[in-house]
Amino acid sequence: MTRWVVFDVGGVLVDEARVWRGWAELVGLSEQAFRAALGAGIRAGKGIGGTVRELAPGLDIRAHRQRLAELEIPREEDLYPDVRQALAELRAAGFAIGIAGNQPHGVAEALAALDLGADFVATSAQWGVSKPDAGFFARVREAAGAAPDRIAYVGDRLDNDVAPARAAGMRPLFLPRGPWGEAHDETPHVAERVESLLDIRAALG
Repeated sequence: MTRWVVFDVGGVLVDEARVWRGWAELVGLSEQAFRAALGAGIRAGKGIGGTVRELAPGLDIRAHRQRLAELEIPREEDLYPDVRQALAELRAAGFAIGIAGNQPHGVAEALAALDLGADFVATSAQWGVSKPDAGFFARVREAAGAAPDRIAYVGDRLDNDVAPARAAGMRPLFLPRGPWGEAHDETPHVAERVESLLDIRAALG
């Protein structure tokens, strides 16, 4: 029986619109146009790096990633509207809560400061291993101190979240929002899908 729910960060708990606006400004596009280009790039397997290189071939991506890093530090206003209610309902129902995603330094501390009621908060920067590496999900299991079949992992990506969580023996829940979630939901998949964080309690029974 599932007793832990562990959440990815971007696209799941945090709306990364400020990050996309920052990149859109750098490549000289509106946010809407950049999001459309990013979605096309994700569907083509290019991700953000490949998409930006096509939009602005001469741009020093590494330098600008460092400059825009502060936009990746989440604030209260970056949380999706369903986050606090959903996590509170899960805790009231007896579930333990974890947060673990591919995020740079500073994000874990910022999420902890938002006081979401999580039992642990961790990032790839802290652990030194990133999704979809199996080692990341081993660290999730260690942080929870639970068998993998007692952990549900909620993510917005089929490649980084659903497939490796399932391979680790966890129960993946796919939330199709944000650029990756929207793009991945357009492809055939058999992932267990939730429309909102508020649907997780019912999905877990």
